[in-house]
Amino acid sequence: MILQVLFLTIYFIVLVILFIYGMHRYYMVYLFYKYKSHRPTVKGVMDPLPRVTIQIPLYNEMYVVERLINAVCNIDYPEGLIDIQVLDDSTDETIDIAKRCVNNFKEKGWDITHIHRSVRKGYKAGALREGLKTAKGEFLLLFDADFVPKPDMLKKTIHYFSDNEIGMVQMRWGYLNRGYSLLTQIESILLDGHFMIEHTARNRSGRFFNFNGTAGIWRRSCLESAGGWQNDTLTEDLDISYRAQLAGWKFIFLTDEVSPSELPVEMNAFKSQQHRWAKGSIQTAKKLLPAIIKSKLPLKVKIEACFHLTNNISYLLMVILSLLMYPVMVARFNMGWFEMLIADLPFLFVATAAVSLFYVCSQREIYKNWRRRLLYIPLLMSLGIGLSVNNAKAVLEALFDKETPFKRTPKYNIKEGKKGGGWKDKKYRGERNFLPFIELLLGIYFTFNIYFAIVNEIYVSIPFLALFQVGFLYISFLSFFHSIRGNRKGCSSVLH
Repeated sequence: MILQVLFLTIYFIVLVILFIYGMHRYYMVYLFYKYKSHRPTVKGVMDPLPRVTIQIPLYNEMYVVERLINAVCNIDYPEGLIDIQVLDDSTDETIDIAKRCVNNFKEKGWDITHIHRSVRKGYKAGALREGLKTAKGEFLLLFDADFVPKPDMLKKTIHYFSDNEIGMVQMRWGYLNRGYSLLTQIESILLDGHFMIEHTARNRSGRFFNFNGTAGIWRRSCLESAGGWQNDTLTEDLDISYRAQLAGWKFIFLTDEVSPSELPVEMNAFKSQQHRWAKGSIQTAKKLLPAIIKSKLPLKVKIEACFHLTNNISYLLMVILSLLMYPVMVARFNMGWFEMLIADLPFLFVATAAVSLFYVCSQREIYKNWRRRLLYIPLLMSLGIGLSVNNAKAVLEALFDKETPFKRTPKYNIKEGKKGGGWKDKKYRGERNFLPFIELLLGIYFTFNIYFAIVNEIYVSIPFLALFQVGFLYISFLSFFHSIRGNRKGCSSVLH
């Protein structure tokens, strides 16, 4: 009896916390529509144009490095006002490819340098910190290897810095391979919600938002005055963003300026990326939330910072909720299904409806065919649940200060509509670990829960249980399948 009460108590505490985070999603949508018309404006024209340094941090990017350097060297900006740094920490063929490409453009008159570090100290943050020592620009434009910048992007964005209070301008991500697979379709919706709803709502309502590590321009004096790049978290971009805004700098997010990028197409690579983002956000929360709370910032900024930086805690709570589902169902079975429905429905409805509304709004704002994309929303919710084991591990590692290397996401130069092949015969892979076995066990566990619900005629709970079942089974099966597919080709290199 005592054990049943304990299960029920923990279960409802977890539900209440998830309910609060779910309500925050509604609030983000509210802020988005309230401030949607408050578009950032250019206060003046920078004449003459300032000097800009373009930084390209690389680590083993043999399939995409040439594509990116070509695109960067095609940016429309006066040659005498631009210098390019290829910050290469690679250990494979990428070094030679990058050198050759850099030399070709150098012979054509471009101010471009290849900077290779034999020791990858500080990972990406360390490479950017090293590049800053010789950067010539007053402004710094960053692109990760999976991006393909548009030629006119710099001339369309640099003038926002005519306002001396602006420290960073971030562009929205687009996707070169959104239609490649079911996974990439769902990934694109996840990112659309983050950029279109969250970034816009936070930025235009006067709250803090973050640089996303790429497709953004920094004022050098802003970066340096905020303490520069630091590698004590896995999300150096999130960390410097909050430090800069704490120092009084203002940021701008441009919803209409889109920078195309490549989405992860392999499940283990996607999970590795999500793990890094989840762990880094909690590390940043531990590092900066005390200073944010003690600061003289408006209360609305402090509250939003708490939600933003701790949001990934919900993955850990989701795992706890998953494990408690069966014992709680059994403990409360004698209450009858109607009483169970009355107790749980408000929490479960808010959690699922909030996610649905959040992503539906993002699709409606971006795409003309947004109604067709709504078919992916149930699968998106399942994928989010399925990721909970992977991201809960990241949260625990951050909470207990377990150090792990920066694991970059493999890129394969995969474009829209390119079916089959694509990545399976290439050498890079995401990390493989024991988590798919746990995810598979949870999928089986929820299959049993659905059976229990059917046998005991608790039909109303089946749709919610199915979201968990599908999510865990999809994540685990695709993790196993992509691992086997890669091994058959004899290409199992994992990047750190």
